[in-house]
Amino acid sequence: MFVLGITGGIGSGKSTVSGILADRGLPVLDADEISRSVTGPGGRAMPEIAATFGNKVVMSNGALNRRVMSDIAFGDKKKLDDLSTIIHRHVFEQIIDTLDKEKQKGSKCVVLDVPIPVNKFRELCNQIWVVTCDKEVRLARLQKRGMDKEEAERRIAVQMTDDEYCELGDFSIDNSWDLEDLKDKVETLIREQLYERGIRI
Repeated sequence: MFVLGITGGIGSGKSTVSGILADRGLPVLDADEISRSVTGPGGRAMPEIAATFGNKVVMSNGALNRRVMSDIAFGDKKKLDDLSTIIHRHVFEQIIDTLDKEKQKGSKCVVLDVPIPVNKFRELCNQIWVVTCDKEVRLARLQKRGMDKEEAERRIAVQMTDDEYCELGDFSIDNSWDLEDLKDKVETLIREQLYERGIRI
């Protein structure tokens, strides 16, 4: 089974590329969604989070109380790192479980949508496509989503640069223009990289 990684900075259009591939019938595992599910009601990370930080961080429905957790972790890097370590471990366990199920089903290709290409992510992928975008376009997109410019600039500043992302990927897709341009670029990679591997979508 071919695991295709999609990554890129906030506002780059990573999720749009994953959506194009999903529309073509490929299963997409979204790390952000999985992160929300492992800290949701009955989520697989919740027993360990409760054991580490106390039951006060668990809401009555069994989900993470993000406000209380934020108060605990804010300003305490060790606690924030501990929380991140727990969540990331459970996210990757769930990703691996889901990849195993897709393999058993006979899926030829699965898309893994991850915002930060950490080593574990790169090890799981056979190929990585990086979505890049002009900074001003990214800022405009994030503001259109309701984020103010200062917050958007802060979010972009703390992430890796496009060049750093590209160093970790196999192919890059510049999404600084319109949706049709993006679809054309994704279509080219589908033909060149997936079709040649017998993955017809």
